Amino acid sequence: MRGVALACLLALTGQAALAQPPERSLRPVARTAATVAGEIALTPRAADRPDTVGVTRGVEPRAPSQKKAVLRPRQRSPQIEEQARRKQAARRRGSVCGDVAIQGVSVGPVGGPGACGIDQAVRISSVSGVGLSTHAVMDCTTAKTLNTWVERGMKPAVRQRGGGVTQIRVVAHYACRTRNNQAGARLSEHAKGRAVDIAGFTLRDGSRISVLDGWNTRRDGAILRRMHKAACGPFGTVLGPDANRFHRDHFHFDTARYRSGSYCR
Repeated sequence: MRGVALACLLALTGQAALAQPPERSLRPVARTAATVAGEIALTPRAADRPDTVGVTRGVEPRAPSQKKAVLRPRQRSPQIEEQARRKQAARRRGSVCGDVAIQGVSVGPVGGPGACGIDQAVRISSVSGVGLSTHAVMDCTTAKTLNTWVERGMKPAVRQRGGGVTQIRVVAHYACRTRNNQAGARLSEHAKGRAVDIAGFTLRDGSRISVLDGWNTRRDGAILRRMHKAACGPFGTVLGPDANRFHRDHFHFDTARYRSGSYCR
């Protein structure tokens, strides 16, 4: 009997121990409405806080005065528009060979002794905004080729050095003569209005690039060689300082055509 009573006592004690809750609950206890109301009551109002800055009613802060960015370009005045129209009209009147970028005058047929001469000659004063030191006589094919080279060869070679090229120094154009002025030689392309010789370039800042003085220099040599290379293709013949002793001081460009392609030296 004593054993049975002891077993019953132990069973009751174990159940009581299991029924007791833990000292700390692992689950959050739901707060009652009274608890929440009490916490709200303990929170100070903004008006009671000593560090609250008062704001005067009826006064709104102004945004800083700033000019709005204008995305649309400004319209030019009527006077500027009229000047632009007159300038464009003058360029059209002064253009030759059907290209406003080629400025000059029409000369018409140029005759000469023997096979010399040009069917329809023009006298060129500038190409693509770059003046020629001597107004050069040539045919329109050569004028157009010169303009192409200035745009795609000369200007990219010089880039923005000295502000860019403002003038090309022309030392020969149309002339009834033989090649290199040698007796007994074949007739030069100059005698047909198909050639132009260039000795140098004047930049906008007044500095110059000379074929004779700059070809073998570090400063100008690369520029001149890029010009020379760019001419080969548009022109049929391209001769420079390395071609022979007759061309040490200038470039010779002409529009003669060969079955084998351009001749460049």
